[in-house]
Amino acid sequence: MNARHDLPAHAIHTLVTHSPAALVGIFEPDVQLAIWQRPADPLIAGYLEASRHGLGRGLRTTLEAGRCPELGELPDHPGRAALARDIGQLAELLGDLLDCPHIGLRLEVIDKAMCPRLHVDRVGIRLLCTYRGPGTEWLDDTGTDRSKLGSGAGGLPDDQSGLLGAGAQIQRIPGFAVALLKGSLWQGNGGRGIIHRSPAVPADAFPRVVLAADGVW
Repeated sequence: MNARHDLPAHAIHTLVTHSPAALVGIFEPDVQLAIWQRPADPLIAGYLEASRHGLGRGLRTTLEAGRCPELGELPDHPGRAALARDIGQLAELLGDLLDCPHIGLRLEVIDKAMCPRLHVDRVGIRLLCTYRGPGTEWLDDTGTDRSKLGSGAGGLPDDQSGLLGAGAQIQRIPGFAVALLKGSLWQGNGGRGIIHRSPAVPADAFPRVVLAADGVW
């Protein structure tokens, strides 16, 4: 099943907004995914294109909320400071939302799907932003059999396990959009959480660059 690139106008468990302030809607009990659609930053996009062969494996660090990461190990091309500022702003946004003092960051540089099977994260709320390459794919719950996630699939691919029933639609988060994904460990969210996966990465899109951020207490 191919992923749709257009976002649905409305889904009961999904909030799509053009305002970062509206991301607070992720705390609504039925909302499992909140997406802030924003335009691509040409400085960051240009930096990642120019640096694509020198990004290594990216970055892993923990920041105080409101601080910018040090990107000194990444190539020193125009746009690196813009990337650092954006990461810092997203870390601050997540820290404010979750009221947590520190943010764990992973800037992943990926040449293949890291988590190609549909799954639910065992986290509370995670922030994702794809800066380069195809965005994270997610599944509308309509027609979905959650018992076929993980070991319930019996080793079968997603499109053969029975997970994807009639009406199931795989969607894709746009590039540069900021997504908050609610996992199964959020209070009162057991047996729920947004179903998602890493997309396949076409050869002409190598590497995919994704920011993942989690609250740290």
